Amino acid sequence: MIELAVLDVAGTTVEEHGAVYLALEEAVRAAGGAPDTAAIQRWMGADKREAITALLAESPSGPPDPGTVEAAFADFRARLSAAYAARPPSPLAGVPEAIATLRAAGVKVALTTGFDREVTTALLAAVGWDDGVLDAVVCVDDVAAGRPAPYMIFRAMEATGVRDVGRVLTAGDTVRDLQAGTNAGARIVAGVLTGSQDAATLGAVRHTHLLAGVASIPALLRLR
Repeated sequence: MIELAVLDVAGTTVEEHGAVYLALEEAVRAAGGAPDTAAIQRWMGADKREAITALLAESPSGPPDPGTVEAAFADFRARLSAAYAARPPSPLAGVPEAIATLRAAGVKVALTTGFDREVTTALLAAVGWDDGVLDAVVCVDDVAAGRPAPYMIFRAMEATGVRDVGRVLTAGDTVRDLQAGTNAGARIVAGVLTGSQDAATLGAVRHTHLLAGVASIPALLRLR
């Protein structure tokens, strides 16, 4: 039986209209980079500082200094905050009900994200998930490395008291989400089609299931 569902945030459980990747692209361009769509897609689901560093390193000026990275990261956060203020994020259709169904059946639910704690706290408050809705929230700054490393999944297991990775389900809308679930050895590694990466892209990496969205997870586990 699955004891823990570890779910990504943006594009998986929360609809934020692609604001994170637009803010990322704009911040990198403002710092002197010139990322194309393929470059941005390669870093979907990643630690945002890591993504900024790598994207700027591809510019003609070469690897950025730490000060440039921090300035670009601050710019990214400001742009993202403005985007969320202009168009508030919301839970994806069926996700609150799926989370409630999972927890009612005894399955703990944790969110993991490539956002830092400050951004995540504000985002979850905006969608009403800041009090008692989830069993754990793990941010990229809680671990030594973000996806595709499995560390956020392991931290979610630690936080919820789940010891057997064979009783863990992971779900996300990016290749890196699937890679992290596979690297963790999760029993179920599900790609969801509610983000900006399609079935062909997600299907090209190891996974156990491709689902329309998180709303399909209770049925997958035969909870309804």
